[in-house]
Amino acid sequence: MQLINNYLFNPVVDFYRWLFNLQHEEIAQDDTSLDLFRVTIFVLFHVACLAVFIVGFSYVALLVALVLYLVRMFFITGIYHRYFSHRSYKVSRPVQFMMAVAGCTAGQRGPLWWAGHHRHHHINSDTDNDPHSPDHGLLNSHMLWFLRRSNFPVMNSRVKDWLRFPELRLLEHIDWLPFILLGIACYASGEYLHHYWPELETNGWQLLVWGFFISTVMLYHATYTINSLAHKFGRRRYQTNDSSRNNLLLAMITLGEGWHNNHHRYPHATRQGFFWWEIDISYFILFTLHKLGLIQSLQPVPISVIREAERR
Repeated sequence: MQLINNYLFNPVVDFYRWLFNLQHEEIAQDDTSLDLFRVTIFVLFHVACLAVFIVGFSYVALLVALVLYLVRMFFITGIYHRYFSHRSYKVSRPVQFMMAVAGCTAGQRGPLWWAGHHRHHHINSDTDNDPHSPDHGLLNSHMLWFLRRSNFPVMNSRVKDWLRFPELRLLEHIDWLPFILLGIACYASGEYLHHYWPELETNGWQLLVWGFFISTVMLYHATYTINSLAHKFGRRRYQTNDSSRNNLLLAMITLGEGWHNNHHRYPHATRQGFFWWEIDISYFILFTLHKLGLIQSLQPVPISVIREAERR
C-alpha cells in the first residue's frame, strides 16, 4: 500500500511544486538527474509541431509564427537578458512589471530564474560551476542543463536586487500563465479569422500549432544556441576567461546575441554589437525606445574596450 501511495501521491506533489515553481529544499545542488515532468512537457512541445501535417499551411499562420518568434526573441534578448540579467538600462516600476510579464510569454521561466542562472553563468563561465558550459557536453549546454533538478530553483543569492519587488516574486510562481494565455490567444484569434475572414484559410488549431508550438520551439532552440554554439563556433576578438565567440549567423537569428565574445568582455553594455557593422537588432529597438522616452540610461561600451579591440 505504501508503494502505491508513493506512486500516486509523489507525482502529484512534484507536479504541484513544478507548476508553481516552489523551491525544492530537499534537492541537493549535485542532483543532476533529469526532471520527469519538465522533460515530458518539453518533448510534447516538439511532438505537437508534427500536427502541422494535420492543420496544414496558410500564409497567415506562417506570418503569425514569424512575428511571435521575433517579438518574443526580443523579450528574451532585450528584457530578460539586457535588463533583468545585466540592468543595462532603466525603466519605471510599472513598465518593469509589464516587461516581466511579456518575457514570460516566451516560455523560458520567470525573469528571476532566468537572470539568476545567467548571472551565475557569467561568474563561472566555462568552469565546472557553469551549468551550461559546452565543456560538459554540447547537448547539455544546449538544452539538458535546464531540465536537471539541480537547476530548477531560483538562485535567490544572484537576484537579491529583484527580490525586493513582491510583484516579481509572485510572477515567478505563475510564470507559465502568460505563456498559456498566449496559446489561448492564438487559438481564439484563429477561430475569429476563420469565422469573419474565411478567405484567409486559417483557423484556431492552425494558429495554435504555428503561432504557439512551432514558433516556441524555434524560439527555444535559437536562444539555446548562445549557450552552446556561441561558445564553440566563431571568432574571438577579446581574450576573455571563457570560450565565448562572435558569430554573425547566431546574431541574426537571435537579434544580436551572437556577438557573444563582445558581451562577455563587457556584459554591462546595452549593445552587444560593439561596432557599426555588427548588426544588433535588439539594441536598435532599445535605442528607439530610449529616443521615445520609454526607457532610460542606456549603458555605453567604454572607449577603452573599443580601443582594446582596435589594437588587436
